[in-house]
This record gives sequence, C-alpha cells and structure tokens, in this order.
Amino acid sequence: MSSFRLLVTCLCLATPLTAQVKSPSAAAPKVAPALRLKASVDRPDALYRRGEKAVFLLEATLGDQPAGDLTVTCVFSKDGVAPQPPVEVRLNAGKGRLEGVLEEPGFLLLRASSGKTSALASAGFDPQDIRPSLPVPEDFDAFWNAQKAVLATVEPAAELVPVAAPASVKGVECFDLKVACLGAPVSGYFSRPSGARPGSLPAILTVHGAGVRSSSLGGSASWAAREGGMLALDINAHGLPNGRPDAFYEAQAAGPLKDYRYSGRTERQQNYFTGMFLRLIRAIDFLIAQPEWDGRTLVVYGSSQGGFQALAAAGLDARVTFICAGVPAGCDHSGAAVGRVNGWPKLVPTGADGRPDAAAQQTARYVDAVNFATRARCAGAAVTVGFIDVTCPPSSVLAAYNALPVPKRLHADVLSGHTSTPAGSRFLQEAAIEHIRSLLR
Repeated sequence: MSSFRLLVTCLCLATPLTAQVKSPSAAAPKVAPALRLKASVDRPDALYRRGEKAVFLLEATLGDQPAGDLTVTCVFSKDGVAPQPPVEVRLNAGKGRLEGVLEEPGFLLLRASSGKTSALASAGFDPQDIRPSLPVPEDFDAFWNAQKAVLATVEPAAELVPVAAPASVKGVECFDLKVACLGAPVSGYFSRPSGARPGSLPAILTVHGAGVRSSSLGGSASWAAREGGMLALDINAHGLPNGRPDAFYEAQAAGPLKDYRYSGRTERQQNYFTGMFLRLIRAIDFLIAQPEWDGRTLVVYGSSQGGFQALAAAGLDARVTFICAGVPAGCDHSGAAVGRVNGWPKLVPTGADGRPDAAAQQTARYVDAVNFATRARCAGAAVTVGFIDVTCPPSSVLAAYNALPVPKRLHADVLSGHTSTPAGSRFLQEAAIEHIRSLLR
C-alpha cells in the first residue's frame, strides 16, 4: 500500500500579530494592498528521492513589503489525491517553511492558503519511476486496427478552397481544407510555400487543445513559412467549418458539443476521442499525398488536448516521425485504480463507494495516451510538464512520458500550472525544428 508522510516545521512567534496596514487618513483614503502568497521548494529542479525530505518555502507579501506575521493553512496531497489534514503554519516576517515526504514515485503537492489567497508548490519524488496504472489491454492493437480498416473504406476526398494568407506572412498560399472521414470530416487550414518543388518539403500537423473553435489560419501559414518552407496543416478538434463568427462556435460549445469529452465514455467505438483520433490519421493521409512532401518528415504538434492527440498519433501511425506534446491531457485515465490522480478529461467517474466506474475505466484504456505512448515508433518526442498543473497533473504526464520507448526530452516548469510557458513553447518549437533540420542534413 502506498503512503506518504508529512513533517511540519513552523516558526512560532511570541507575539500573536496578524498582517496589518496602517489606517488611511481621512483626507487621503488608501486601498489596502492585497495579500500575496508564494510557495516553492528548496531545489531548483524540485526533484527528490522517495523517502527524502522536501523543504517547502512560504512567503507572504502585502504590496511590495513582507506581510508580517500570520498563519497560513497548508494541505499536502499526492498530486491532488488523498489530501492530508490541514496544517497551520505560522509565518515570521512573512516567511515560513515546512517539510513533506513521499515514499513512492510521484508528486507531493502543497496548497497554502490564507483567506481567499492561495499558492501551490510541488515536489517530484523519483518521477522517472512512475509507471502506467494498468497494462495495455490485450486487444488494444486489434481494436485500433479494426477502426483504421473501417476508415480505409472511406475515400479521402479533399476539398481545397483558396483563402488569403495573413498579411504578416509572405510567400505562402493557404486553403480552407475538408477531407472526408468517418463521421465529421477533417477540417483545417492548409498552407504551403508558393512554387514549392515536388518532394522538397517536410510536413507538420498542428492540433488543438480543449474547447470549440476554428482552425488557425495564422498558425498554419506561419509554420509554412519557416525553415525554408513546410507543408503545414492546422485542424480543429471537431471537424467544424472554419472562419465562422465567434457566436457559431459558442453555440456549438453550448449545444451539440457541450461536454463532448464525456460522449461515449462507456463504449469504445462511440467514444468521442476515437473519432478525433481517426481524424488525425486522415489528416496524415492528406499530408503525405501532397506531391511536395519530402517523403520522410512528419511532425505532430499540440498542447493539452493537442498533446493528447500528438501522443495518440505517435501510437497509431508509423508515418509520424516526431511529436511535440505540451502539458498533455488524456494520460493515465485509470490512475485512481492505484491511488493516483487522472487528469483531464476525467473520463472515469468515481461511484459513491469510492471505486472507479468499471465500464468507463475499461473504455478509457483504449483512448489513453499512456497506451498510445507504448506503441510510438517515431524518431523522437518532446514533452512539457507543469509541476503545479491541476488540470493535467504531472504524475499522469510522467506515466505517459516514461512509457515512450523512443528518444525523448522533457521540459519541466516547476512553478507553472496548465499553460504553455514561453520557455516550454520555445522548447517544443526548437525540438520540432531540430528534428526537421536533422532529416535535411
């Protein structure tokens, strides 16, 4: 049985002062500065060995000044699971510390709060040893081979409508693209350098995070103009028409696509992500059919739900040569089976008895990024993770990352949540470009 211990160190004070500001004068009323909390750990990489004490540092300020002496409520959890009883930590001159220990591979998450103000920090304990919560289903490959066989019966008819390239991007031609697929079509913006020679261009497929929106014309065009030119296709996640007013997508999000992530979550063929991933394969069908494709380079790039799709593409399609998966969703859906957190889209509900729903858990295994990761055969992968990400928690991301059997690199933002940080975005973009350059040498 896994467990974790908490050790608490508080700096206690003789004088029970609380954070105060001087009363404003009647002639010049002032707004009291807001209380700010900051939490961190004592190591820049926030990494520890299991059983080792991690030191968490707390700092409170009022405006640009230390907040004085106050009490902060601290709660530790295993990356959001099994929260421990709250601990009151007394800050002296706005500073304090406490210690925590995790005795299994994973992440120890601290949530510190005072009133409505809160801060997060996390420490990783041997995260390289985090393993998938359940094995790959025995018929995983058979299931997906059957889905691909059905997809192959649909002629990949493509409709290309020219559209004007963004004014900021020169030398490319752009198209609104639709490609026939099972159910909803592939729908995106396709861009290529003007006058490209046959067999001369690498290809990149960019995919979207959660939500309902148009494909990105600017994203497609900007990739097409980089590094001597690329075939660039940006697809929206749902096969929707592109370039419509915002009200169109808002109506879809409030109507037929409301809570799409839960659609079919107890039946693998009807699961919403099954259709989404088949559109990835069909998008790749289109890209490699282009006469300008160089025949050897195909990158899939996305963050959050897009990272989920990138991992799925790597596991489903051997034509993918590199993936960039930023703070990926969809990892380790069955984490609760071993007392770990499962991240967005939270496919597996928990019953009143505290047990995962059996049908949802079984279905989720066929659309789990962890299981797709085990099937990856691409030349490489770049992945980012936020240590205080409560949407796609780091323990779920590391379960997928560790399962990748290909050359890989990880960028960790130890004080960031569910976001593509500037450093993380640079890491992914540079990794994609380096892969493309390596195949041009």
